[in-house]
Amino acid sequence: MNAGQQDKVSPFIDEPKALAAPTGACDNREMLNIASLVIGAIALVLAVFAFIPLLGWANWVIVPFAVVGFALGAMSNSNAGRNLNIVVIVVGVVRLMLGGGII
Repeated sequence: MNAGQQDKVSPFIDEPKALAAPTGACDNREMLNIASLVIGAIALVLAVFAFIPLLGWANWVIVPFAVVGFALGAMSNSNAGRNLNIVVIVVGVVRLMLGGGII
């Protein structure tokens, strides 16, 4: 290098990149899918419980719970959580229709 030329390399080589995108193993969209799967699994267990005669009214709580899981799954980058919650919603709505909405 000539004496008149300055090195254009930053003096702070190991400078942290505060605004860089996260490079971790999980990002927010993957976490939304995991949350959707957890909500769907809980709703599915409760939906099986609601198949017992005279407990069909529990589907009035289970279906909106699964709708929240569906919304989280729709925002994620995977389809597994969304699909699980669709199954739970369909099972709950069919059970409500068969029981007349109460039984």
